[in-house]
Amino acid sequence: MFRRISQFCKQLFEDSPSESTAVVETTETGLTLEIVPRNAHNISRRQISENALKVLYRLHKSGYKAYLVGGGVRDILLGMQPKDFDVVTNATPEQIKRLFRNCRLIGRRFRLAHIVFGRDIIEVATFRGHHGDNSDKISKSNAEGRLLRDNVYGNIDEDAERRDFTVNALYYDISDYSVHSYGGGIQDLEAGVIKLIGDPETRYREDPVRMLRAVRFATKLDLTIDPVAAAPIKQLSGLLKDIPAARMYEEVLKLFFAGQALNNFNMMRKYKLFAPLFPQVEHLINEAPHGCAAKMVQEIMLSTDDRVKQEKPVTPAFFYAAILWYSLKERAEEIEIESGLSSYDAYYAAMGDVMEKQCQTISIPRRFSTPAKDIWQLQLRFERSKGGRAFKLLEHPKFRAAYDLLLLRAAAEGGTIAKTAAWWQKFVEANEDERTLIARAKNKGSTAKKSNNRRRRRPANKKPKITEAP
Repeated sequence: MFRRISQFCKQLFEDSPSESTAVVETTETGLTLEIVPRNAHNISRRQISENALKVLYRLHKSGYKAYLVGGGVRDILLGMQPKDFDVVTNATPEQIKRLFRNCRLIGRRFRLAHIVFGRDIIEVATFRGHHGDNSDKISKSNAEGRLLRDNVYGNIDEDAERRDFTVNALYYDISDYSVHSYGGGIQDLEAGVIKLIGDPETRYREDPVRMLRAVRFATKLDLTIDPVAAAPIKQLSGLLKDIPAARMYEEVLKLFFAGQALNNFNMMRKYKLFAPLFPQVEHLINEAPHGCAAKMVQEIMLSTDDRVKQEKPVTPAFFYAAILWYSLKERAEEIEIESGLSSYDAYYAAMGDVMEKQCQTISIPRRFSTPAKDIWQLQLRFERSKGGRAFKLLEHPKFRAAYDLLLLRAAAEGGTIAKTAAWWQKFVEANEDERTLIARAKNKGSTAKKSNNRRRRRPANKKPKITEAP
């Protein structure tokens, strides 16, 4: 009885009509703002990481405004588990650093604070503002409109207007647990559509990576890109060539290593976004849409998605070795014709050329490019290592990755490669005794073949026998 009375009093004196109904406002620039109270949305603090809550509460108790923002809010509203939690505040990076001993400031284009809790990092950003006439020292863009430096601070409304998509302009207020939805973000989530905030062409020119983000969010969240947002993408896709190669490396990981590789690949080709990232591969696909290179890419994407779903490891070294294999093969054949080198030496020479050209668009760290070359080298040894040499090749640290690539090549090519892959598959899946028998059988077959191919020569000093007539 006492509990019922206390609950009734709490509802009577603490709740008000505004707390159960969303409030709709408009910012100075005309962007709609809907403030959804705590009891009108499904976000609970139990769904937010403990470390993110620590950051939010300390900022709030220190007199600053603090919000969980973007993907963390969006994913919880969709019933998904967020991978990370980002925070925005009106505190400057220097003020944030003074509050947290475990803070480090990063970034030149826009200063960010990383609050480090062991392996968990909470990213905290200061509200971004609009560029003014006197902001040359803290903001800068190039001739194409891409932002090069952007340390302009503002308030939450300005920060929302600077965000890319409405579904990311969602803020969870730690002071009253309400959600601030700008531009109809919650409605767009419910409608399953991705819309840009502002003029699409201008926003893409500011940061061309937004075109890739549109594709990634569409496949990840099972949404469709709004026709107005999609219209300029093909025309502006070439702007991705100006993005630093190091940043593109991170974007590729998000696109192809999160379980939506095949869907992202197909949508990227639809909007002409694949070519700026992988020009060598795009060239081969355009030459032969149903050729080995095109089949290989499909096999790679399917295989990567399957491994992610099965929670198996996926490595950039294997991914780049596989997707660039036929580019390597084409370059090796060119070198062999031009220089007269043997096929084996031509492949070795081509490895550096292909990897160097790829690194112009995507900066592949050496810790992945070197193993990728090892995987390539082993492809040249599979045909020659049947029989007794197979045991030595089996001990190579990169054998498993090279073997997986051989199987993908067999699926794409068939023919001789498929026969080689079948032999190796039989050998790999056999036990020790069976492997010995398989290797001996191959050695016997090779020896017999060599002996049958030998030409019988007449002894050099033997003269023909002459018989005289009786």
